[in-house]
Amino acid sequence: MAADQFNARDIRFEIENFASPGTWQAIGPKGIETFEPGFEYESAETTTFGSNGQAESQTMQIGKTLQLEGKRLRDKATGAIDAGQAMVEAQAERLGDDSLVGFRFAHKDDTTWVVWAQARFELGGQGGGINEKGKWAVTVTRSGPSTTAAKV
Repeated sequence: MAADQFNARDIRFEIENFASPGTWQAIGPKGIETFEPGFEYESAETTTFGSNGQAESQTMQIGKTLQLEGKRLRDKATGAIDAGQAMVEAQAERLGDDSLVGFRFAHKDDTTWVVWAQARFELGGQGGGINEKGKWAVTVTRSGPSTTAAKV
């Protein structure tokens, strides 16, 4: 089958519940408007006199991030914010070893998740203007390798 385009809105995101390891809480899809993967590379310079003036280097480290942006959600009756956003915000307050928790994402039709077993969360813009809905954003940074897990 030939590769085809897919709807970005069909990507799903989940955070591992730090109070109950192995359980997952959805982040969105309601409230999420965009996601943007990021990549960071560290390289080692390997140029020598034998390189004859041609630069040489090797990739030594790869970092990955995923930024989610959208609207802040809250229950009109109770004032409680969305459960996924609340869990992300609570996780973003944790420090040291506790600052790392699982994060996973996949297209709704995929059979496996991409899993970052160790990830940290940094909150982004939470404001808004006079004629706007409240904003919400987080950047998730992978710590260690990616793995996969079957969707069940």
